[in-house]
Amino acid sequence: MVALNALLITGTDTEVGKTVVTSALLAYWRKYYPQQSIGILKPLQSGEGDRELYQRVFFPDLPLDAIAPQYFEAPLALPLAAALEQRPIDLGVVWNRLQTLIQTHDRVLVEGLGGLGSPVTDEMTVADLAAAWHLPVVLVVPVKLGAIAQAVANVALARQQKVDLRGIILNCNHPLSPEDLERWAPAEMITRLTQTPVLGVCPYLENPESLESLAQAAQGLHLDALGTTQPAMR
Repeated sequence: MVALNALLITGTDTEVGKTVVTSALLAYWRKYYPQQSIGILKPLQSGEGDRELYQRVFFPDLPLDAIAPQYFEAPLALPLAAALEQRPIDLGVVWNRLQTLIQTHDRVLVEGLGGLGSPVTDEMTVADLAAAWHLPVVLVVPVKLGAIAQAVANVALARQQKVDLRGIILNCNHPLSPEDLERWAPAEMITRLTQTPVLGVCPYLENPESLESLAQAAQGLHLDALGTTQPAMR
């Protein structure tokens, strides 16, 4: 069964802007749909960063382990980080937390680890997890030389694993001119090559923790395809 009120934000790799895009959606939702409750989940995390940011900026009263039920200290691929600590990766804990959030919130944003092809276990990738858990997905592609190839390859992986890919969001990790954007990540070409809609561009944000800037960034995206403008039935 598809999780109608949950959305997985994944990317082509690490450090591509998944956290910025997730934060932008959070800020937008809170500003323009204050009547809706929104939950956040970083299912698995290795190394500090994302769960700490979400707690600091959005959920100061939420324990870190409620944001990221599985946490490993080493900033490595998850199975390697878990092996260093000689601890198992328990997807059951993550699944239970996700189900709780889905049942108690209008919307749930799930930020994936690494990229769509990143390993969750020795035998499962983020794409596998998204397909197994029937999570609608948006793919974040960084605007840089090689963006077209990255988009094509990751959409092919999503299609191979039967992932419910709703669209692509291009993210600017640094200031870019319109000419740079068109040269490196032309939306129309990416859409044609992948047969997947580009939902817009998340601009470079000087202060990625500014709620106003984040909400404004998300306002420029075509969010209907993500299901973020209508509250889910519970």
